[in-house]
Amino acid sequence: MEIALLLIVGGVVVGTFGSLLGLGGGVLLVPLLTLGFNLPLREAVGVSLVCVIVTSGASASVFLDRGVANLRLGMALELFTAIGALLGGTIAFLLDERLVAGLFALVLIYAATTMLRLKPAASEDVATPTGEGPTGAPAPAGRLMAGLSGPNYRVRAPIAGATGGVFAGTLSAILGIGGGLVMVPLMHIAMGVPLRIATATSNLMIGVTASASAIVYLLRGGIDPYAAAPSAVGVFVGAAVGSRLAHRVDVRVLRVLFAGVLAWTAFLMLRRAAGLG
Repeated sequence: MEIALLLIVGGVVVGTFGSLLGLGGGVLLVPLLTLGFNLPLREAVGVSLVCVIVTSGASASVFLDRGVANLRLGMALELFTAIGALLGGTIAFLLDERLVAGLFALVLIYAATTMLRLKPAASEDVATPTGEGPTGAPAPAGRLMAGLSGPNYRVRAPIAGATGGVFAGTLSAILGIGGGLVMVPLMHIAMGVPLRIATATSNLMIGVTASASAIVYLLRGGIDPYAAAPSAVGVFVGAAVGSRLAHRVDVRVLRVLFAGVLAWTAFLMLRRAAGLG
C-alpha cells in the first residue's frame, strides 16, 4: 500500500512536468521506477508508455479547448511517429538494458543542449516567413505546409518533420518517452512552431505514439499492472494540473526547465548505464 501511494505521488509530479513540457512524463518516470523502485528498465518503459497515454488524454482536451495546439500538424506528424513506434516496439526487446539506459542518456543530453544553445527559428509572438517563391507565389513546400500553419506562423521543413517523427516514434517505443523530447525541439527549432504551441501539439501526439508501442509491450508481457495502475492515477492528476498551469508559465522559463529536466535525467541514466545505480 505504501509503495502504491508513493507511485501515485511520483505520478502526480511526473504528470505535471510532462504536461508542462510536452514530454509525456517518460523522461522522469522511467528513472523514477528504475532507480527509485528497482523496477527492471524494460518494465519501467512499458509502464511509462501507459502513463504517456494517460498524460496525453488528460491534457490534450485542455490545449484544444484553448486553441493552443495545432491539431492538423499533430495529426500529420502522428502518422510518422506511429510507424516509428511500431518499429521500435519490435526491436526494443532485443536490446540490452544497459544499452537502452545509455541511449536514453545520450538522447536527453542532445535534446537539452539543443534547446539551450540553438536559437528558435521564430519568436513566440512574431509571424515567421511564409515560404514564398521568387515571384511572390508560394513555393511548393510552402503550399504543402500552408494548411498546417497557424495564424501567426508558418510551418516549414516537412521532410525533417516526417523523418524526425519516425525517429521520435522509434525512441518512444525503446525508451518509453512518448516522443515529445524529440518532437518539441524539432517543431520549435526546425519547423518554426512557437514553443508553447509545439509543447501543446506534442501532448496531442504522444498518446497515439505511445499506444502503438504499448500494444507491442502488452503482447510481450512487458507491462507490470501493479506498477502501471497507481502510476497512471498519479500521472492523470498531474497532467490535468499541468495543462491548466501551462498558459501561466513564461516561455523562457519553460525552455530552461525543459533543458534542466533533461540534463538531470541524463545524469541519472548514465549512472545506470555504467552500473552505478
